[in-house]
This record gives sequence, C-alpha cells and structure tokens, in this order.
Amino acid sequence: MQSQSVQRLLRLPVVKERTALSPATIWRERRAGRFPQPVRISPGAVAWREGDIDTWIETRKERA
Repeated sequence: MQSQSVQRLLRLPVVKERTALSPATIWRERRAGRFPQPVRISPGAVAWREGDIDTWIETRKERA
C-alpha cells in the first residue's frame, strides 16, 4: 500500500491566525499574485491548501 499525503484545507480564520494578516491584506496580496490562490470548496466558500500557506510562510522567513 502506498502512503498518500493528506492536504488539509484551511479556511480564512485559520489563514489569518497563521499568517497574522487581516482579511483585506490576504485578498489584496492574492489579487497582486503575492499570496497563494484559494480553492473553491462550495459556491460560497473558499479555502487554502495548508502546504501553500506553509510555503508562503517559509518564504517570508527567508527574506527576514
């Protein structure tokens, strides 16, 4: 049996907490192409892949 990596989806409140960004900043940075794109999980809801957020956070650490 092959091991599969499970990718969690994070909703906005969790993304806010993990990145310390406001919702307005998250959406502004996303539109500018500087923040990961969310995935649509229902007609009225989006979420971010946990790995994409982790990678984004790591790139910020490298710049500091």
